[in-house]
Amino acid sequence: MANLTIFLQLSSYWTLLLVLLLSSYHLTFAKQVEHTFLVQNVIIRRLCREQVITTVNGSLPGPTIRVREGDTLLVHVLNDSPYNVSIHWHGIFQIQSCWADGPEYVTQCPIRSGHRYTYKFKIEKQEGTLWWHAHVSYLRSTVYGSLIILPRYPHSYPFPKPFKEFQIILGEWWNANVLDVANEALSSGGVPNISDAFTINGKPGDLYPCSRDTYKINVHQGKTYLLRIINAALNNQLFFKIADHKMTVVAIDATYTNPYVTEVIVLAPGQTTDILLNANQNPTLYYMAAHPYISAPKSSPILFDNTTATGIVAYHDIIRRKPIRKMPILPHYYDTLTAHEFYSNLTGLVNGRFYSPVPIEVDECMFVTIGLGLFMCSGNGCHNPKGVGLAASMNNESFSVPTKLSILEAYFHNVKGIYTTDFPDRPTLEFDYTNPSNSTLQTVIMTRKSTKVKKVKFNSTIEVVLQNTAILGIENHPIHLHGFNFKVLAQGFGNFNPLKDMSKFNLVNPQERNTIAVPSGGWAVIRFRANNPGIWLMHCHLEAHLPMGLATAFQVENGPTLSTSLPPPPPDLPNC
Repeated sequence: MANLTIFLQLSSYWTLLLVLLLSSYHLTFAKQVEHTFLVQNVIIRRLCREQVITTVNGSLPGPTIRVREGDTLLVHVLNDSPYNVSIHWHGIFQIQSCWADGPEYVTQCPIRSGHRYTYKFKIEKQEGTLWWHAHVSYLRSTVYGSLIILPRYPHSYPFPKPFKEFQIILGEWWNANVLDVANEALSSGGVPNISDAFTINGKPGDLYPCSRDTYKINVHQGKTYLLRIINAALNNQLFFKIADHKMTVVAIDATYTNPYVTEVIVLAPGQTTDILLNANQNPTLYYMAAHPYISAPKSSPILFDNTTATGIVAYHDIIRRKPIRKMPILPHYYDTLTAHEFYSNLTGLVNGRFYSPVPIEVDECMFVTIGLGLFMCSGNGCHNPKGVGLAASMNNESFSVPTKLSILEAYFHNVKGIYTTDFPDRPTLEFDYTNPSNSTLQTVIMTRKSTKVKKVKFNSTIEVVLQNTAILGIENHPIHLHGFNFKVLAQGFGNFNPLKDMSKFNLVNPQERNTIAVPSGGWAVIRFRANNPGIWLMHCHLEAHLPMGLATAFQVENGPTLSTSLPPPPPDLPNC
């Protein structure tokens, strides 16, 4: 009996020791990941010409950041470029670290040339594919890279482990200084010149004249690969396809989805899509290709870059000396039905890690119109002799960022005169939103410059109907919300009608995103819980439209405890 007692005591001792060791291992596995970003101008060669571009660490795309959920990320940004810069960590919640979100004059003033700043934040309750990019004008065209969040040990993907992973970042290329392109548009009052090429991981592909830069991935027949695809383009949604291969979508915007098999995917600027690629075809070379999806009508005078970027999927065991190169047939540029089918058929994986049920009780209901318009102007900023300028707006309010102080600093220090909290819950005028003939009505087309945000209580549930308009043109607008993911309850065409369209709401397993492509001439309904105090931008992710004012922000008030309140700013926060 004594021996049994000793045995049980020893067993309990070793069991407790093992538990403590495992717990310690799990705790220490969450670590601090540190990077240094040197922002500088470099000369690179594309399309048989040398071009000065702004990069991070001299590469295009910039460095990949790989972390695990639970890690703390430190990024030291040294701005050696001639431009102001800030970095946005696209899709990161920034729980208790709103100061690190990055949009200039919203959560921080930009990092001046010759200065530095360190971003520090913890990665919590997220895993998957996100990315980082400059949040200052057109610098985003070359200052970007991927941010991969791996599951925390001992968790794994909710799908079979792939043999290998690849990152596919889609971008745009100009044979010009992109800041000059933006400034020329501002000085003329028009739209920026279209890009000269699209890129896959910074390379246009061999379909372009005088281009030898083609990205290639090598695969083994019979193996399955995870492709993390990011649309880093400034102004174009993009169709993506791989010749003779089907793709299985398993995640979007760092949230898991029910597996969705498709031959083509479409991504709006800012969106990410993770797909599984089964290398089950005959061993040869297969093109991956991307070209734009144009949501405006064919009759529209809008110009666009109608070129195609390519990469190559190369099987290791190619048996031919001169392998065949198979090209995919991409959807037509104006194929809105294919784009909408993809966007609307995705659903959330309810048993995926961090998936949360749809909040049922709604505290704030908003109806937000988005589109173009005109505003009264004067002085150097006005390029029309009649005293009107082109603008974009939400609910007829064209968002104008301050330059003396960031909105977040004004909120924290209670500084008046920087912004107001009276962003309207509905447009000031109701009309037939998707009827193009309303573009002739001055009461509809005119907007005004303002800096208005929406104030909401901590932990309240917000539902927003995003309604596209046909003012000065019809197109799809990708809307990105900082600081939160949202549930996409439904999306459709025409004017949102609550009497019939609420019956379409998916309250069981809706897809979850941080960027939604609001259908051309249509609407989308999103819902999220405002459980993160701070100032959070909501804006169009078309770079041509953000400076024109297609944005607003949410001011989420403090919660009841210190851990649910906005912390003070870092001591080295850049000054305006």
